[in-house]
Amino acid sequence: MADSVPSIGFVSLGCPKAASDSEQILTRLRAEGYDISASYSDADLVVVNTCGFIDSAVAESLDAIGEALRENGKVIVTGCLGAKSDVIQAAHPSVLAVTGPHATEEVMAAVHQHLPKPHHPFTDLVPDIGIRLTPKHYAYLKISEGCNHRCTFCIIPSMRGDLDSRPIHDVLREAENLAKAGVKEVLVISQDTSAYGLDTKYKLGFHNGRPVKTRMTELCEELGKLGIWVRLHYVYPYPHVDEVIPLMRDGKILPYLDIPFQHASQRVLKLMKRPANSENVLARIKKWREICPELVIRSTFIVGFPGETEADFEELLQFLREAELDRVGCFTYSAVDGATANQLPDPVPEAIKEARKERFMAVQAEISAQRLERRIGQQLTVLVDDIDDEGTAICRSYADAPEIDGLVFVENAGTMQVGEFYPVKIIDCSEHDLWGERI
Repeated sequence: MADSVPSIGFVSLGCPKAASDSEQILTRLRAEGYDISASYSDADLVVVNTCGFIDSAVAESLDAIGEALRENGKVIVTGCLGAKSDVIQAAHPSVLAVTGPHATEEVMAAVHQHLPKPHHPFTDLVPDIGIRLTPKHYAYLKISEGCNHRCTFCIIPSMRGDLDSRPIHDVLREAENLAKAGVKEVLVISQDTSAYGLDTKYKLGFHNGRPVKTRMTELCEELGKLGIWVRLHYVYPYPHVDEVIPLMRDGKILPYLDIPFQHASQRVLKLMKRPANSENVLARIKKWREICPELVIRSTFIVGFPGETEADFEELLQFLREAELDRVGCFTYSAVDGATANQLPDPVPEAIKEARKERFMAVQAEISAQRLERRIGQQLTVLVDDIDDEGTAICRSYADAPEIDGLVFVENAGTMQVGEFYPVKIIDCSEHDLWGERI
């Protein structure tokens, strides 16, 4: 390369937790003086952060590695698929190194080996919040790694290990730095947000000289003091989730819960080995909404799990009708290499899986449309994510997480700016999105 500063290309695949790992690696690279290249041709080597959760993600990751090898030739692989180094080596034996997920030190060691770091790192060029892959106005805040559950359809613990909570002072310091840098929304992520601190026995930490427990409720109380949107993801419905609902009612954190229920049939949940599946979920949802009427709940479900009967599926549909969840994703069961569910009897034929998914989504589409129709005439605060070429502001309300939920469109944006909040009146809706006009 003509430039004397070594340059690294970066490909980040997978979920927000993987993106958070990518941000940590990019921050270290930039702090040590490496340039980050936006193209293969200008990079001295390429790091590919992979996903390996389901077969389609594995295929996408292997394709990305292959493309990087063809276009550049020098590739370091990290991420969840890296936990299966034999799969990567078999497909692409010429990669320089392979590491697993959450392996910043290992990635840096491989980079140093194949592209020695500059002699004079420009650490002053790296902001306190590090290098972020998200727009400037929102950021993911990862509070822990790993998971103690052993759901039969999931191989995440074998890739990322058991629960490993970050110290509370580290998490809060990062959140404060984000807020000071102008971030308007933090999205709290982990494999199991409700379990935060369980592995440390809710150890007492200190933040700005004050004692704070390493626990979800106390974390939310502290984040609620920052004056920005705080959104909770990957929340299991443990009893102490009840404690954060009043914080949502009082405007401390967003009245939004992302809870992966996965199913409603107790028999299927038992086969899945889902935690907290014996509780009366419908009664708790009703109680939460009584405390905080503005609460929005999003969830994901799996249909066609091995052993799922038509009666189990009908029970799931009835749950949907009664729960009236705001945002829902549905996946057909996919046999993941290494998942214990693969050995369960009575697999559901693919045609039935797809038919059930269509029926599921038809029921949920009607529910979502009804709930969005209730928004017409309401005033909502929106955060502008983008403004398109036609001058339409593409926004989100408190009910919408980026990239997975709906949008609020405001035509004739005028002076509206990306990354700022505005009050709008909702005037129309579709099954998934809202249209508003600026007040």
